[in-house]
Amino acid sequence: MYIRGRTLLLSVLSTLVLSSALTVSVLRWQRVDFAGADAQSGLLSRDSSEFAKLMETYKTLKDRYYTQVDDRKLIDGAIAGMINALDDPFSTYMDKETAAQFQESLSSSFEGIGAEIKSEDGKVTIVAPYKNSPAEKAGLRPGDQIRKADGKVLDGMDLNQAVLLIRGKKGTKVNLEITRPGSNDVLKVTVVRDEIPLETVYSDMLPGGIGKIQITSFAEKTADRFKEELSKLESQGMKGLIIDLRNDPGGLLNSVVDIANQLIPDKKVILQVEYRDGKKEVYRSSLDKGKVPIVVLIDGGSASAAEILAAALKESGGYPLVGEKSFGKGTVQTTQAFDDGSNFKFTMAKWLTPNGNWIHKKGLEPDYPVSLPAYAKLPPLNPDTELKKEMNDPQVKVLQQFLEGLGFAPGRDDGYFNEQTEEAVKVFQKIKGLPVTGIVQGDTSRTINDAVRAKIRANDPQLQKAIDVMRNMIQ
Repeated sequence: MYIRGRTLLLSVLSTLVLSSALTVSVLRWQRVDFAGADAQSGLLSRDSSEFAKLMETYKTLKDRYYTQVDDRKLIDGAIAGMINALDDPFSTYMDKETAAQFQESLSSSFEGIGAEIKSEDGKVTIVAPYKNSPAEKAGLRPGDQIRKADGKVLDGMDLNQAVLLIRGKKGTKVNLEITRPGSNDVLKVTVVRDEIPLETVYSDMLPGGIGKIQITSFAEKTADRFKEELSKLESQGMKGLIIDLRNDPGGLLNSVVDIANQLIPDKKVILQVEYRDGKKEVYRSSLDKGKVPIVVLIDGGSASAAEILAAALKESGGYPLVGEKSFGKGTVQTTQAFDDGSNFKFTMAKWLTPNGNWIHKKGLEPDYPVSLPAYAKLPPLNPDTELKKEMNDPQVKVLQQFLEGLGFAPGRDDGYFNEQTEEAVKVFQKIKGLPVTGIVQGDTSRTINDAVRAKIRANDPQLQKAIDVMRNMIQ
């Protein structure tokens, strides 16, 4: 991940390390030795009055503070403070330890909960969970705000510090308190950390010769994997292609361009990168002619590089978008490294769609808006929590909505566990071969969660709409 010649390699800062962002790879614009105080002074003692206050503060604290100060902490704090002053959730400073975790997350796998996050208005916010990750299985969704981790308040905390509290070794648990847009309830979710493999491309051949490829993020090998899966579908007689970019937080721009080169016809524009001086770098497809019609699935978790591909397919390919409005990430970041292993990231450009649109904080609007059912956006039941008659709890409200979605009428959905809710639970337990207790905990909670996930997979209204649109395009 480096700039070579005029190739601009952009990367998303991966799961639970930093926010979703297109990021230019490490640039060593200056070599900085963090060996000690003299080196720190050398960094700051430039012939510029702008540094006078900073140097004066540094020297005063170093000479007169009532205890010995740590030079590294002062400089780290100063850099972090300058970055925070930008009020840009996609610009941040990583100390040596956090930077090392970031590099680990770019490998073939890592351990954690598997969700892309950012800091928004001082709150740790999920951009998207990874496919089949603990975060996805726990029901975490784009836009969820993680307010506490194991009882520690994350609001206002440095994102890197919050990451250290959330991330952890495989098999360990983290108890999260979540708030979700549109709801006043605080959701308590326990996530069991696991190894997060970075497989990013999944394909299926649907009835009627409709191929489907899901891209979960754009990593180093994603374009090669996409080419392999596309060739496999073509060999099976594919007549049309659905590209699923839902919950895809972004990734490497060169990966997006390589994939777009296989899809965007007539050598049209893929995207434009616009710098502060107004200069633009335009990326064009190398493909002469498209092979099959395409439909693209997007949602609120489709961000950054995923939006680049979706916008290119829509504006240059003329292909329709189905689903929900995308995240809205239209800036580019560059990372500068220091010799001690730390680095900082800041926004240095915009990216624009082929037609010159800047979607930042706006997102892409689907041509065919389709939402998932309300119960599909709820967190799963916690098997460790007992739910029974006469209780009034947000988890009971989730239970009631699940039961309703599964066809077991609970009688209400306000969080009060009444007699009819208990009867619905007993019917479910009897059908599933569980002890008929009317109490929801353990195996009953897990079985309800599994049933809901199975129904969402089998009854995906967004995918079904994409299939309907594709059938019309093929005809």
